[in-house]
Amino acid sequence: MRMSEEQKTRNAVDSFQAVIGLALRLRNRMDERLRPDGLTTQQAALLTAVDHLGGPSLGEAAVFLGSTHQNVAQLVTALERKGMLSTEPDPADRRRRVLRTTTVSAAYWEARNAGDHAAVAGWFSALSEEELAVFRDLVVRLHRSQMSPPGKGENVAD
Repeated sequence: MRMSEEQKTRNAVDSFQAVIGLALRLRNRMDERLRPDGLTTQQAALLTAVDHLGGPSLGEAAVFLGSTHQNVAQLVTALERKGMLSTEPDPADRRRRVLRTTTVSAAYWEARNAGDHAAVAGWFSALSEEELAVFRDLVVRLHRSQMSPPGKGENVAD
């Protein structure tokens, strides 16, 4: 039996609301863990994105994080002050600046990853191993589908 468009929309809205609520709770929990070191979850996300993307520009990092250029520029400034991030000219295009994490960042995360990973595992302990794998796959797929800049690829009638 096919789901009606109305029910499909309701399920999408309910899912969106649940994901937003969960994301805010998880962000607050991680902010609490990072606060004693003077970091935020947003800063940690930028460092993770820079490593994942392998030296992105500020704009590429902003798109990946679903954030504004201005917000990411503020994160970059804060992380440069902490010695965790550097910017350097792109050898292929001197006008473009490339973001790179530093050895300070690598050492910081190496020292705390075990504890953070255990905490995150605890936050997801309500899910079985199989459910967690499915959840991860679905979230990754949704994230990839939303990688275009805002306003592009949205399926919304104006």
